[in-house]
Amino acid sequence: MTTVSLPNVPSTKAKKDRSRSSLAKVLRNPLGVIGLIILTFFVLVALFAPILAPVPSDIQNYGSSFAIPNRMAQASFSPVPVLPSAQYHFGIAANGYDIFFGLVWGTRSAFLVGIVVTFLSLVAGLVIGTLAGYFGGWVDNILMRFTDVVYAFPSLVLLIVLVTVFARNGDVATRLTIIMVATALTGWGQYARVLRSEILKVKNLEYVDAARALGTANGRIILRHVLPNSLTSLLVLVSLDIGTTVVTFAALSFLGIGAPSGFPDWGQLINLSRDWITQPQYWFTWFYPGVTIIVFVLGWNMFGDALRDALDPRSR
Repeated sequence: MTTVSLPNVPSTKAKKDRSRSSLAKVLRNPLGVIGLIILTFFVLVALFAPILAPVPSDIQNYGSSFAIPNRMAQASFSPVPVLPSAQYHFGIAANGYDIFFGLVWGTRSAFLVGIVVTFLSLVAGLVIGTLAGYFGGWVDNILMRFTDVVYAFPSLVLLIVLVTVFARNGDVATRLTIIMVATALTGWGQYARVLRSEILKVKNLEYVDAARALGTANGRIILRHVLPNSLTSLLVLVSLDIGTTVVTFAALSFLGIGAPSGFPDWGQLINLSRDWITQPQYWFTWFYPGVTIIVFVLGWNMFGDALRDALDPRSR
């Protein structure tokens, strides 16, 4: 009996070898190592948040909002910030919120928003980009024109409109969910475009043509041959987009339309410092959350740049 094999199909072993080689290149890149160390630090802070900043007993619904307290610990209700002290090392923000508590638990908020929003955007981009790139023709025209319509609106303006309309009411968990979904709805287009361009190249390779000639169903071709070999560029985009999403969420909170007032979020802390930014003695109200956001995003960017260089040496 004559057996027919697909030519030049990347084997599972070859894919694993490429993954190990890419990881080794990332670990040999100083920027990649620094980024990985930064991200590891934030992961540990998020995991051990209940130990680093215990939740006061007066916060009753801890655990009902994505395992994050619904508000920061309060030392008082004074509108005037309090300088750092032995008890409150990072000081007290306006309305008596403990800055250290907000920074620690804000790490969980950052990972929650960054990962969930990026995942939702990625899934939507995968579906639309795959269908547009593989089938082409009128399917491609309709989906890409729809993507162009989304891109026609400034993403931040569109996001502000969606959040303002749909996230005005509801409890903490509901409002955060609406904000994350709205953010994903404005960010999936880049994934769809990148994936479409990759699939346009991969779908014309020999092993894909051979699979079609053997009568393999389109769904099987997409899932087994086209999609797995088109995701390299998206991995870099995902790592860079998590940091960008956190900055966007912080911007919404700073504008007063993001997380509910007092929620443990870095943008909320900067929002509380707006009236005190021009007064040098209250530098701590904006400095600590601002630096935390910068370092968090820097870690993702360093890791993403190293990953890009590892997966595509031509980008050096």
